[in-house]
Amino acid sequence: MNRRTKILATLGPSTDDPGVLKGILDAGVNVVRINFSHGEEKEHLSRVVAVRNYAKENDTFIGILMDLQGPKIRISSFKTEKIELKNGDQFTLDAELGEDEGSQDSVGLAYKGLPSDLNNENILLLDDGKIILQVKQIMGQKIITQVIQGGILTNNKGINLRGGGLSASALTDKDKKDIVTAAKADADYVAISFPVNVDDVRETKRLLAEAGSNASVIAKIERAESLQEDVIAEIIQESAGIMIARGDLGVEIGDPQLPAQQKRLISLARSNDRFVITATQMLESMITSPIPTRAEVFDVANAVLDGTDAVMLSAETAIGKHPVNAVKTMSDVCLEAEKSRRASLSHHRLHEPFEEIDYTIAMSAMYAANHIGAKVVAALTQTGKTALVMSRISSNISIFAMSDNNKTLQKVTLYRGVYPCYMEKTSMDDWNDVNTHVVENLQSKSAVENGDIAILTKGMHKDKSGGTNLIKILRVGDGNY
Repeated sequence: MNRRTKILATLGPSTDDPGVLKGILDAGVNVVRINFSHGEEKEHLSRVVAVRNYAKENDTFIGILMDLQGPKIRISSFKTEKIELKNGDQFTLDAELGEDEGSQDSVGLAYKGLPSDLNNENILLLDDGKIILQVKQIMGQKIITQVIQGGILTNNKGINLRGGGLSASALTDKDKKDIVTAAKADADYVAISFPVNVDDVRETKRLLAEAGSNASVIAKIERAESLQEDVIAEIIQESAGIMIARGDLGVEIGDPQLPAQQKRLISLARSNDRFVITATQMLESMITSPIPTRAEVFDVANAVLDGTDAVMLSAETAIGKHPVNAVKTMSDVCLEAEKSRRASLSHHRLHEPFEEIDYTIAMSAMYAANHIGAKVVAALTQTGKTALVMSRISSNISIFAMSDNNKTLQKVTLYRGVYPCYMEKTSMDDWNDVNTHVVENLQSKSAVENGDIAILTKGMHKDKSGGTNLIKILRVGDGNY
């Protein structure tokens, strides 16, 4: 309950064991990620059902995020499964070569449009930058390169263009089919891979609506061109939140630039009232090791101190040997980082005007709670917007999003410092007694004790989105609600 930063864990073969799945969820996973890059629809839907069943049995809320694969900008396969490239070698990427016809001299391409995207002297990075090639000549469908940094190259490794600029569409035919699967699964969030601009986000939202899904869209920031000031501003505004996908992004812009961009993106998301997830290799060594490196501990802690809403585990839980321990470790690091005074200081929009009444109420409630020493803030909400806005102010005060809307409560699982709390609709119908019901609900969760101060926000007109216009300060136990 006390941990404010949320934890995402990717499901996979390691978590298909019911005991392991229960273990990671018990350890504090708030949202699970289903990665469409691996597995089939039947597997994905089965994992979703298992998580929903756990949530129901344990009277809790766990969000479901389904992550689209995006364009496969990859090499094809080798006859011998792998080759070794040496510095100075000539190596050809051939879009006309067969799927399994790769040799020491050349390999095919899954993305056939690559030759038309390139110019001489472009730098290509394969396998997350482990192999570096420089384009020397383009002959029809053949890309003649020189090896700048060699190494072992195996089948189906990814290709990035240093500085970005590949024209591959963010949404592939596979992604469009997977969006239908996400609708079947009643996913809470769908993440779009490699968006170039705001149009990719809009198209994803349109396809989800056509499929009958009300899932919110998360934009994964992993292309260099998406970092341009006007482009990233539009992407953030159109999305429910963003994911800083540090693997491909780091390859495209160079790892030395990545830390500053991570801090920038976290700040931009928060200042625009959007949530942000920090992802990729956070506890990478724990795929095989029972303990993390100190550098990984610092990495997670720094993301927390910078204000990220959530930190994500990928292979650590999907295929790792120690998935439960990875979740416990991440939770412990988050909790310790949150004890820092820096993690609870905020100047969010302190000197800016507010145009909306519900926004003003949310901001006022949080600043009042900080100054009066409130134990909790409770927000009666239909959409979760009030709770999200409140969570943009860094504090040690727990925010309870109270609603009878289960979809809303599943979505707030991603908001930093926000805890979903189901409240019967009948408890909210009697407006005179609603304050008493809120306090009783908080007491049932051991969130408050007699003498504690709780701040409640609500709207005069129930069930109206954006209608929050009241603040009530309650002292628990005095009965005068």
